[in-house]
Amino acid sequence: MSYQVVEQAPSAEHFIQLRASLGWSNPAINIVKHSLANSLFWVSIYQEQQLAATGRIIGDNSMYFYIQDVIVAPDFQGLGLGTTVMSHIERYLAHHCQAGATVGLLAAHGKEAFYQKYGYGLRDGKSLGMALCKFI
Repeated sequence: MSYQVVEQAPSAEHFIQLRASLGWSNPAINIVKHSLANSLFWVSIYQEQQLAATGRIIGDNSMYFYIQDVIVAPDFQGLGLGTTVMSHIERYLAHHCQAGATVGLLAAHGKEAFYQKYGYGLRDGKSLGMALCKFI
């Protein structure tokens, strides 16, 4: 299979379809469009016209960078597309992060080892406190 890798956001419709393919819920399309437009960096991988994988960075582009929405469609998992997404993300971070910056992410359950390969560690809840999420 041949893939096209582009460093740009997918359409809101493709993004919603990709999230739904994993059973993730989606907010209203206008919220998705606003979110896509306000990201710092995107990488999207297509197989023909189908969005096969994507990932992005959000944050203030100075002190804080958060890796978000690293997603590989079920039909394309296990083919190295997640690694391709992360290589583009890591390259962006290498060029934009200054000393003292924080790069964070929230890994899907069971995907922690994938991110540990890139140097991301689990929080122990002691020295850095507990990681908290609130979903509205």
